[in-house]
Amino acid sequence: MLPLLLALPMSSPVLLPYLQSYPAALQQQAGSLLQSGKLGQWLLQRHPQPHQMRSDKALHAYVMGLKGEHMRNSAALAKVVYDSKLQLVYQALGIHVRTGKNHGGKTQSRHEIRIGSLFKHAPEAFLRMIAVHELAHLRESDHNKAFYQLCEYMEPSYHQLELEVRLYLTWLDQGGHRLWQLGADAADSAS
Repeated sequence: MLPLLLALPMSSPVLLPYLQSYPAALQQQAGSLLQSGKLGQWLLQRHPQPHQMRSDKALHAYVMGLKGEHMRNSAALAKVVYDSKLQLVYQALGIHVRTGKNHGGKTQSRHEIRIGSLFKHAPEAFLRMIAVHELAHLRESDHNKAFYQLCEYMEPSYHQLELEVRLYLTWLDQGGHRLWQLGADAADSAS
């Protein structure tokens, strides 16, 4: 985790590891929102509600719905689950796992999608962006032009949502609380 010194003057560079591939002007805007304490509020205004897919079964149904809508002829998915170890171990938000199994002299591929449990309590748009990204790996293994075109085909706002997910990760990295989990916890305790 790279430190962010909130007392820095605006002319000083702010360390934003999740945004390093973005233009300097955008990084400066994000740094300004972060320093002023308004990044979390901005994210909540853009995405006020978390999704309701809390279980692995609900996540599986959601991802299979996206797959059926956009990628009917792609490989079957053996498993779609939330994974609590994902970000810690792989530094990833979701992963597509392809394993080979030898059966009767033939190799069969098994595909799994694992999504970081951080997204159990997040807006549906964030979950959709991660799911679309992992589904695109069924056809394109590399992050190339064809891969991102496929992501945009499945989710036209893919790049904007990816930026917003990165802003949320920046918010968390700099000590912000999980924005959508508080409402979920309150609803869970009221039941």
